[in-house]
Amino acid sequence: MIITRRSTLALPLAGLAAPALAQNRGDPNVLRVKLFGDLRALDPFISPEYMARNHGYMVYDTLFALDSKLRPQPQMVESHSVSADRLTWEFSLREGLRFHDGAPVTSEDVVASLRRWAIRDGHGAQMLADGNTLVALDARRFRLTLQRPWALVLDALAKPSGLPAFIMPARVAATPITTPITDPTGSGPYMLRREDWRLGDRTTYRRNPDYRPRVEAPDGLAGAKLARIERVEWVVLPDSSNALNALQTGELDIFEELPPDLFPVVARNRNLRLAAQDAAGVQPIFRMNQVVPPFDNPRLRQAMRLLVDPSEMMPAYMTDRERWRDCRSFFPCASPFHTNEGWVTPNLDLARTAVQQSGYDGTPVVVLDAQDSTISSTFARVSADRMRRAGMNVDLQAMDWATLVTRRLSKNPVNQGGWSLFCSAPAAVDLMDPVSHIALRSAGARTALPGWPDDPELERLRDAFAFAATEEERRAIAVQTQRRAVESVPYLPLGMMSLVRGHSARLAGILEAAIPVYWNITKAG
Repeated sequence: MIITRRSTLALPLAGLAAPALAQNRGDPNVLRVKLFGDLRALDPFISPEYMARNHGYMVYDTLFALDSKLRPQPQMVESHSVSADRLTWEFSLREGLRFHDGAPVTSEDVVASLRRWAIRDGHGAQMLADGNTLVALDARRFRLTLQRPWALVLDALAKPSGLPAFIMPARVAATPITTPITDPTGSGPYMLRREDWRLGDRTTYRRNPDYRPRVEAPDGLAGAKLARIERVEWVVLPDSSNALNALQTGELDIFEELPPDLFPVVARNRNLRLAAQDAAGVQPIFRMNQVVPPFDNPRLRQAMRLLVDPSEMMPAYMTDRERWRDCRSFFPCASPFHTNEGWVTPNLDLARTAVQQSGYDGTPVVVLDAQDSTISSTFARVSADRMRRAGMNVDLQAMDWATLVTRRLSKNPVNQGGWSLFCSAPAAVDLMDPVSHIALRSAGARTALPGWPDDPELERLRDAFAFAATEEERRAIAVQTQRRAVESVPYLPLGMMSLVRGHSARLAGILEAAIPVYWNITKAG
């Protein structure tokens, strides 16, 4: 059974959005974007939400950044060197970097930011593990000293997603990692207007007039960050029909994560364009809660390997066959470490038998259905249908994405407000190798994402990969990681696909980057 997306019709804008959008329709100094959700948290080191990450790229800068070929390039850093034994790394910041409050960016800010980041980030934890030191040498220079060579220093500092190593003022970075920051001061190309930040409505950013971009041409996330438009607004429009109507009338400039059933409507409009939203794509995932029944049972998780079938599930969302791949691996098809080693061929009849043999006792499987996220909702409903067909007791619970994000933090049993399963779509750049792979992280409540897989062997392999001496060793460890993940089932991939944006033909300069960013864009008047 294939469940297709609910169709949408162009309707008038609802609520307060219409007059606010229409008021500045066509203004070349304002860029309006519908993202997939609403910004509810400002701390990019605590929240794994991509909205917090996207906010981070507006207001913060990074020491290094990935270019269009996913190679680390200096960003805030002017120069760096590494000793012959690869244990001592020294970095110098560019001159003239300033925070939004006018204070200069110093090495003390860098050290404080990286230490806070490293508490939660897998790369950071390895980089600043016991015995390694990070110190400021003077206002612009800092030094990292390692106990043993670690090949991922620049990769860690340039990581584009998950928890990017954003640099914030030391006074802000001093906030305990258990306390979300509320001060959005950064040194990036835009500044958050707190007075215009309204939950459920919009988030507004103003161009930072003091930002000093690099001299190199923009290239992916690297090079010059040119804030060419004065104001960027992220508009909350949960209903796709309202958002489409706003895009068609010019009240909206970019519609991110355009649902596939709207592709033909946008393609037929000569004033609009379809384009890939990011350079690497996403991997939709089937994410189980492993700390409460029923998915605390490893045999039931293994039965799901037979149930989750990308060839049956992906077309329910992505109807354009050219935009998805049946990529049966925990590593994206574009990853140099991609392998289908040990993969189990799905078969619903065999899945039904495996569910029975697992000892599943009929415990309700609570599936979180975020109905304002077309991707999450579609795959949640398809997953629920297949589990029912395999003989499982499924409770599909409707909510919005913001509620899902809060609900998935609960470790309560399902009859006490807990959950069993949700579907989301991590960016491929978060999944490229065993260390960066946020969904494979299996250290339980310490660093794993909600679902909390706890597998010391996967963690051992992740550490081994980071310290492997050669590319051949890394490839071999990636294969071992794949085999172990097939056995322990931290989650299940649903395939790979490209997200698509619809945007006004009046826009130019949209960058092809690993994640969506909103600098370098111009808008014809």
